[in-house]
Amino acid sequence: MHLQADLTNIELAEKVSLSTSACFQRVKALKEAGYFRASHADVDLEQLCEHVFAYIEFTFDNNSAAMRRKFADVIKDMPHIMDCMQLSGDVDYISFSFFPEIKALNEACTALSDNPNLSIKHIKTRIVLDRAKWFLGYPLAHLKWIDDTNHD
Repeated sequence: MHLQADLTNIELAEKVSLSTSACFQRVKALKEAGYFRASHADVDLEQLCEHVFAYIEFTFDNNSAAMRRKFADVIKDMPHIMDCMQLSGDVDYISFSFFPEIKALNEACTALSDNPNLSIKHIKTRIVLDRAKWFLGYPLAHLKWIDDTNHD
């Protein structure tokens, strides 16, 4: 059901065989408990705007916890960096980003690299030429659940 976030409460209640009131209460409880972070629309950007998707790899001179917090504080205010993950191996972080053009991507990377508070040793950008597969939700049916019950 997580791939159908646009279902009305009535439609969801029918699918899970609950009354609309019980369904509403359960969804509300799950939201309040923090199980749902957000709902999203799958927008076809190709029809809307010019853009550049890129992965940006960050390697630091100093990978201390304090430096990682500084980095996280800076990028959280950069809307073009949509996702950023700490990695094991020779790259410290990788981000998935969305920019209006390559020039804006380069300017953002330069600003980050020039920031003396971040201790960035190396930035590598990888422009996305084509996406063979889009993220369309988690493969929930193939995961081991913490409470060992089946969730669909």
